[in-house]
Amino acid sequence: MEKSKAKQRIEKLKKEINRHRYLYHVLDKQEISDAALDSLKKELFDLEKEYPKFITPDSPTKRVGGRALERFKKVKHEEPMLSLNDVFDNKEFTSWVERIKKLTPGESHNFYSEVKMDGLAVSLIYEKGIFIRGATRGDGVTGEDVTENLKTIEAIPLTLAIDKLTKEQRQKALQKVEVRGEVYMRKDVFEKLNQKQKKKGEKEFANPRNAAAGSIRQLNPKIAANRRLNFFAYDLKTDLDQKTHQESHQLAQKMGFPVNPYSQYARTPEEVIKYHQEIGRKRDKFAYWTDGVVVNVNSINLFRKLGRVGKSPRGSLAFKYPAEQATTTVEDIQVQIGRTGALTPVAYLKPVNVAGSTVSRATLHNLDEIMRLEVKIGDTVIVQKAGDIIPEVVKVLKRMRTGQEKEFQMPKECSVCQSPVTRKSGEVAYYCSNKKCFATQREGIYHFVSKKAFDIEGLGPKIIDQLLVTDLIKNPADIFTLKKEDLELLKRFAEKSADNTIKAIENSKIISFPRFIYSLGIRHVGEETAYLLAEHFGDLEKLMRTNEEEFQQVHEIGEVMARSIVQFFSEKEKIELINNLIKNGVKIYFEKLKINKSLQSLKFVLTGSLKTLTRDDAKSRIRKFGGDISSAVNKETDYLVVGEKSGSKHEKAKKLGIKTINEKEFLSLIK
Repeated sequence: MEKSKAKQRIEKLKKEINRHRYLYHVLDKQEISDAALDSLKKELFDLEKEYPKFITPDSPTKRVGGRALERFKKVKHEEPMLSLNDVFDNKEFTSWVERIKKLTPGESHNFYSEVKMDGLAVSLIYEKGIFIRGATRGDGVTGEDVTENLKTIEAIPLTLAIDKLTKEQRQKALQKVEVRGEVYMRKDVFEKLNQKQKKKGEKEFANPRNAAAGSIRQLNPKIAANRRLNFFAYDLKTDLDQKTHQESHQLAQKMGFPVNPYSQYARTPEEVIKYHQEIGRKRDKFAYWTDGVVVNVNSINLFRKLGRVGKSPRGSLAFKYPAEQATTTVEDIQVQIGRTGALTPVAYLKPVNVAGSTVSRATLHNLDEIMRLEVKIGDTVIVQKAGDIIPEVVKVLKRMRTGQEKEFQMPKECSVCQSPVTRKSGEVAYYCSNKKCFATQREGIYHFVSKKAFDIEGLGPKIIDQLLVTDLIKNPADIFTLKKEDLELLKRFAEKSADNTIKAIENSKIISFPRFIYSLGIRHVGEETAYLLAEHFGDLEKLMRTNEEEFQQVHEIGEVMARSIVQFFSEKEKIELINNLIKNGVKIYFEKLKINKSLQSLKFVLTGSLKTLTRDDAKSRIRKFGGDISSAVNKETDYLVVGEKSGSKHEKAKKLGIKTINEKEFLSLIK
């Protein structure tokens, strides 16, 4: 990046981050997710590291939080409440360890790790063993006095239990003690709070962290008392002869403070990484939200010796989990042509890590969606990838614009065959007008061999492309005429792999009726509709002869879908394809499901991954018990089955009041 552009980008980032920090920390408002804000901060941190001459004293990387609220009495912290630098993967964590070892050679480096609570950091002051003052972090130097609100939290002791301390420790503790920790709200409490907010017609909280912060900043302590807040201590600032961070936890617990039970000592960086992975697997089941773990150099003396970098301690960091949202820039927008000929705009992004994988592309769905988002080439955007959701652009940060952004124009011609692009009346999508376009034929074959269709192992997109270019196949039926000798001529194929692929093709010839219908790629007919059609008609000939009116008698099939199915079976080339498939050895078996009607007509949506069932197995079970399956959460949904790493469907279900069940509850329904 050129220096002038880097400077401009840094200034834009600083302004935007400060604005969101003010909204969140001062006004208790939130416009973008924490993950998206973290991504902006990470980009600024990296740019300033690359161009240190542009670092200024007012940079958000040199601050801890926003200004303290004027409505509370201001409190100056005796020792600043610092913020932590973030790392997001093992490589960044290992680099941090190497840096601190270089700074303190010859020292013994071990660590103490704890769950990073998603709440509000506070400082608690005790004199003569009695709680006299509690303050928020504020800007790190000055916080807000919220003593009366903190007194309402039962997890915070009003009097220290010092009887378990040594005589010397008791004498020090009776003078003055400062404990720091996190005020948080449990998930179940948060859900009930939002239900109450909804009933009263008041704005719902974005997340438990926002709810906890809003509760502590209420002038009336009764409101905080009704919010059922909780607390975990994470540091003891007073010197009670402790030598390690682990001992600080133990002493705090002795004095009556709850500490997180998952905290753990680690002798080596490898043990920290293992701990981070273990917490990552468990965190969805925790009663509270967490987005990472905090890693501390265990020795207090070594921690102090390491000092600070700006407003962050060198001896501690936040080892976060991959965010489901992140910010990046749109480098280009191009269209992809699908199996139905539909043109889908795709954003080509500056690569960014989202939910544990690098994302360089995101769907923009259609031109209407681009206009709704007002996204332009060059924009800074928030991208999302949650659970089973394909990466997509969810928000444009318009204040980051420089004036150099360009508007996207839908092409007038197909980029593959140069045929005119048209938009059908009543539809949002644009289509290539050429039904024999190479791109649509190629995508149709990709679909035909996919897992939910014929599921032919070894026939990936690159192999199919070679088969098409060499004229070995022209349509799906030709796949079943291939010989081992044909494949051995292609790149990437040895004799053994060619033999395995031919066996896979042969094994795929026997296929169930629903999968066969799905494989044909009929417009508007997805996996669930294919099952409905198979169950209703039970016969290929009958399906092919049915008219629009009869199709509309089938549950969930409307006028548009009925017209599309009839149109498909009226085309000569489609009938030839089906006849050739059967001629080339494809055998369809018809299986009538024995339906247990215990879930009759109940509509299910699945999100996240299940431990004991695959997604297909879960869907099959639902069908066998008479239930329906949908891919989208709406008011008609009866149950949302929530697995690990669930996505935005979970949040939408909460807003709509849809009942959510976990895997164990789902299994009890389908026994």
